[in-house]
Parts: sequence; structure tokens; C-alpha cells
Amino acid sequence: MSDKKKFLYILAAFLAFYFLPADAPRVQGAAAEALAMLHEYARDHVLLCLVPAFFIAGAITVFVSQQSVLRYLGAQANRAVAYTVAAVSGTVLAVCSCTVLPLFAGIYKRGAGLGPASAFLYSGPAINVLAIILTARVLGFEMGLARAVGAISFSVLIGLAMAFLFRHEEAQRQQAFADLPVPEATRPLWKTASFMAFMVLFLVFANWAAPKVPLGFWAAVYRAKWIVAGLALLATAASALTWFSREERKEWFGSTWEYALQVLPLLFGGVLAAGLLLGRPGHEALVPSAWVAALVGGNSLAANFFAAFLGALMYFATLTEVPILQGLLGAGMGKGPALALLLAGPALSLPNMLVIRSILGTRKTGAFVSLVVALSTAAGMLYGAF
Repeated sequence: MSDKKKFLYILAAFLAFYFLPADAPRVQGAAAEALAMLHEYARDHVLLCLVPAFFIAGAITVFVSQQSVLRYLGAQANRAVAYTVAAVSGTVLAVCSCTVLPLFAGIYKRGAGLGPASAFLYSGPAINVLAIILTARVLGFEMGLARAVGAISFSVLIGLAMAFLFRHEEAQRQQAFADLPVPEATRPLWKTASFMAFMVLFLVFANWAAPKVPLGFWAAVYRAKWIVAGLALLATAASALTWFSREERKEWFGSTWEYALQVLPLLFGGVLAAGLLLGRPGHEALVPSAWVAALVGGNSLAANFFAAFLGALMYFATLTEVPILQGLLGAGMGKGPALALLLAGPALSLPNMLVIRSILGTRKTGAFVSLVVALSTAAGMLYGAF
């Protein structure tokens, strides 16, 4: 960053704080909301969501063969295979828009094509089977079906669009990966795959949410979550100690640390900004909730666009978007804007955008966000019309 840009940022911050009406009740409430939101984020999402994701991303960088990533997710990989793998991943991971970021960074830096990587980035938090089931139960079968079809379709469409828009840059990037020497395999593939599976299993079950009805299959899974998560954690530790050398483990920890240093400061800053502007569900911040309710009624283009845009800025923890939408629908929100928010909200957030920009750059991040908002707006209008 140039000295001129640094000065402009410092000047903007100075003017903002200089003229800030700090004694105004709304400003004080918004500041409290920002701290409360960061407090909840730190307690609920860092230790069991982000930390395992950092370790998985570090393991992808160190232990997963670059040729394997290129074969299944590279620009020259079979499109049907690449986009199917990327789109289906969300049903397994069930992560939020921030937890998916280290995983996305890991496969992208390892050689995944921009298209499949973008499909994975959207699908990870958007195609969550539990969230889709909860949507169908709480908001109706039609809304649940529309969300499922939209999310799966969008992951592929967004990936294809990103690959097309940046095809020339991507061709140069992929050529750099193709020119790298192919290292000899140091261990059987099944060991690496099992090691990765143990960590993913821990991530999934450690964050398994309680079902609304404490009966049936999902309730049984929830009761066993810590047993499965504990066994997965033990298997991860045992396999790391027996299958990998001390130098490899040291490299893994170093890669994990690098991802944490890259992602966490931007995420924390983004969560503070989101809390300051929008607050937590049911709490007031700088933007009055009455404005939001007034702007998302009906099924106009403006209402759908605003719902998608607002959803892109807000941070939703996994499964929390459904009760939030239930409250907004009760306050007069149209069904089209509700779907638009469901399709844009879980996949994006202000903290998420800041980190994506540090990985992809401003142009690619702007294109990705614009595609999500535009497709969500169009889907909301179509759903509201029929």
C-alpha cells in the first residue's frame, strides 16, 4: 500500500472519529452491539469452527498433492467432476461464510481453478442440508425447495461465470502450476485421505446444532455428537503422530498459523463493522430495523435487491438465518426478498468479503459478490412472481 493511500485511510478514520456523535444513544447502542457481536462470534465460532478449519487448510497446503488438486479441481479437470465436487461439498461441511474461508484459501493456493474454487466458496455455507430441511419445516416446503435448487444452481453458475470472466488471468495462473515439478508420493493416498476425513468429521460433528424437535434421527445424531467428534479428534492426533514426520507436522503447524494470521484480523474487524451497522437479530444498531422492514416488503426489484444486498453484508451463523427470516416475514417481508436473502446471506458477509479480497484481489471479489447478489435478486423476483 502506498503512503498516499495510508494517509487517506488515516485521514478518513480521523474525520469519522472527530465528528462522531459519541453521546448519541443510537451510537452508544451500536458500539455495544458491535462488541456484543464480536463477543458472541469469539465464543461460538472460533474454537470449534475456525480453528479446525485453519488446521484443515494447513493440511491441504502441506499434505495434499498439488497434482491431486489439479486433477479434480484444476482448470483442466473434467468440468462435471470439478463442479460436482465443489457443489456437493456444502452438504457435508455445513460451515458458515467465515469458516469456509481457510478451506477455500487452501484449495485455491494449491491449484484449484478459479471456477471450481468459487463454486466451493459459495456452496460451503449455502448448501447446508440441515439448514435447507429447517427452512422447509419453518418457512414452508416451497421455500425450502426453492432454496435448495437455487443454492446448488448458483454454485455452478457462479463458478462458470468467474472462470469465464477471468479466463486469461486464470490460464496464466494454471500454467504456473503446470510447470511445477511433480513430487514423489511419500505415503499411500488412503493415509492422507483418512487424515483429512478425520478432521472434517470433527469439524462437522463438533458444530452439529441441536434439532428443534428432540426426537428422531437428527436428535440421535446430536446426542452422539461429542462421542463422534472426540473419536475423530483422537484419530486425527494418532494419525498425525504415526503417519507424518516431525518436520511435516512442523510445516503443517506453520501453514495453519499463516492462515490464522491472514484471516482472523480481517474477520474480527468485519464482525465489529457488521455489528456497528446492523447489530444482532432483534437489536438496534446504526441502521434502524424499521428501515429494513420497510424496504423488503412486496416483490419489487428494489425490495429483492435490497434483501440480497443486506444479506450479503450481514453475518449469519449456521442455521440462524431461518429464525431471522421467520421474524422478518412476520414483520411484512415479501417471500421473494426472503428467498433472495436466504441465497445471498449465508454465503456472504462483510467479514467474509474482506478475507476474500485478501486472497483473490478487489476485481475478482467484486465480481463474486456481484454475481451472488444479482442471481439472488433474480431468483427472489422469480419466486415472488410465481
